Amino acid sequence: MGRSQQEFSRWLKFAMNHSYILRSVLPIFVLCSLSPNLLAASPAGSDSALAVPPPPDIIVMGFVGGFVRHNDSVHQEVQLADRLRKDYSSGVDVSVFANHQGRPAHDRILRLLDAGHHGTLSAEEKRDARVILYGHSWGASEALNMARELEKDGVHVLLTIQVDSVSKLGGDDRFIPANVARAVNFFQLNGLLHGQRRIEAVNPQRTRILGNFQFDYRTTPVRCDGYPWYAQLFMKPHIEIESDPRVWNRVDSLIRSELPSTKARR
Repeated sequence: MGRSQQEFSRWLKFAMNHSYILRSVLPIFVLCSLSPNLLAASPAGSDSALAVPPPPDIIVMGFVGGFVRHNDSVHQEVQLADRLRKDYSSGVDVSVFANHQGRPAHDRILRLLDAGHHGTLSAEEKRDARVILYGHSWGASEALNMARELEKDGVHVLLTIQVDSVSKLGGDDRFIPANVARAVNFFQLNGLLHGQRRIEAVNPQRTRILGNFQFDYRTTPVRCDGYPWYAQLFMKPHIEIESDPRVWNRVDSLIRSELPSTKARR
């Protein structure tokens, strides 16, 4: 055993006999071992290296329908999210989830709102929450499910947007919970699969229904490039409204009306 090893062994034996040394010194030793430049990077008295990003001003969350992957760029829900991320580099958190991912989506919202990182939301954090939810088909129904979960948390929702909303078994995509400030519904009634034709506010004093807007593609078909053949054969109108730029331009405009006026440079 070399001299340095012998000295370290004696120091370790001494430290083990004086456990308070290990409790006070060991965490610093481990921290420096994992990131040797961490302490040097921060000026004395500064905790900037350990700082976490501030919570976003607004959370925008979309849900795709059916068994669609959350990042399938064929779908307008995903394309819209990509545009928003490009145009708003800070202050706006944009994400898309599959409609069966309600739990992780809910966890994400609460984590983003928890500015103090205490594991629970304060009354101030709940009051300052600004959330927008949108989706198509089962995704639209999941957007309302999410609004109801946030109502249980005491969190307000700025806007819900449903595009050809199809309720899941045992679900409810008609009645908008009272924690939602504004809600809008786009639908069509043709084909085997079509959306909820009318949404209503549970509490009209607290929720404004912007409208129930019907579209018809029998005389004005929309291209659905990239969709599988069976979708185009059995539920063509349902995916036409998902592909209709008229619908999604309005969705885009409604969301942007709630976002900060200062946009990121393109």
